[in-house]
Amino acid sequence: MDRIAITGGARLEGEIPISGAKNSAIKLMAASLLTDQPLRLTNMPRLADTRFLGKLLQRLGTEVVEAEGEAGPETLLHTPEIVSAIAPYDLVRQMRASFNVLGPLVARTGQAKVSLPGGCTIGARPVDLHLKALEALGARIDLHEGYVYAQAPRGLTGAQIAFPFVSVGATEHAMLAAVLAEGRTVLSNAAAEPEIADLAECLIKMGAQIAGAGTSTVVIDGVARLNGATHAVIPDRIETGTYALAAAMAGGEVRLTRTRADFVDALLVKMAEAGVEVTRHNDGLTVKRNGARLKAVEVETDPYPGFATDLQAQFMALMSLADGESVIKETIFENRFMHAPELARLGADITVHGGEARVRGVSGLNGAPVMATDLRASVSLVIAGLAAQGETIVNRVYHLDRGFERLEEKLGACGAKVRRLKGDGETEE
Repeated sequence: MDRIAITGGARLEGEIPISGAKNSAIKLMAASLLTDQPLRLTNMPRLADTRFLGKLLQRLGTEVVEAEGEAGPETLLHTPEIVSAIAPYDLVRQMRASFNVLGPLVARTGQAKVSLPGGCTIGARPVDLHLKALEALGARIDLHEGYVYAQAPRGLTGAQIAFPFVSVGATEHAMLAAVLAEGRTVLSNAAAEPEIADLAECLIKMGAQIAGAGTSTVVIDGVARLNGATHAVIPDRIETGTYALAAAMAGGEVRLTRTRADFVDALLVKMAEAGVEVTRHNDGLTVKRNGARLKAVEVETDPYPGFATDLQAQFMALMSLADGESVIKETIFENRFMHAPELARLGADITVHGGEARVRGVSGLNGAPVMATDLRASVSLVIAGLAAQGETIVNRVYHLDRGFERLEEKLGACGAKVRRLKGDGETEE
């Protein structure tokens, strides 16, 4: 199993281009099931997660072709017909977002059999809101032997759907199903993440009628059919925030390009409070820290536009070197402090009580072997390793490959000493 080795102490200087958003790309890929016409997605990230979903879509009848376009990587998806409406456990279990093929399959074919995604190391993350939304749209839902059987032989019908709490996945799933439902659907207390607006923009290009995406109320007027389209995936805000924090952790000056600073505004405010210099540009931002001691700040995760839960682990790594005590409150997912004990192996002083972590800044970190527990936790350990004395070895980096494209290359181009160790211990050139 591959590992990442980081030799800390090198300042970062240079430029990092940000890839397309993973969390948007996988939902856009699922949207290709809604039409028999080709959907061309540009600015596509090349990740384990997008390839997992590509394999599932191929099983369902989608032709998936990866190519290098004029503006970078792109993927062409074409589903002339659904050859199977069954999404088996062996594919869905590899990535939770695969479950989102359920709505498009029911909307287009009137039936689907999709495996429940199973457990998750950062909390239960149930799919009950997804299923309740589909039921509201008229689908009959049965659970049997770990599978969801959904049927709507006469098609879906628009409905009023009020989510009891904000859920990005359920909002996206309801949108994917409602665009082909008869009549109007109104989603209340909807998620407002940029990925929601990106999905809506793509669906509108395909002929859907959607208003309010990116706000708490989304109105969808169903149409009889959708057509193909070409759509550019938005920049990855989590990758943007991660590299911004990496630059702040290591020190130096790094410009992040092909992204949008407003996507990570809540993070940038906290970074400025901590003493990091951030300059915004039309195509991204520049992060600069000259080595001065960071200041401890308090953070609480919230749905967008609040502080993203997917940046909490990375920010905790930064606060481990801050002057004073910072308090980090996690309100989105339970069990999302599993990186704290691993950061402690590097010398961080962190105490966790329920959904709150207290981080008492130390003067320095020291390299050590650590283990990744999930996608965001794994990259927090890489960030910490950039500032640690000596060598840090991050194990189980398959988590990293799910969400970060060419991480070693991007950091290495800015002077970081990062290399991948193959399963046999050899360094990958």
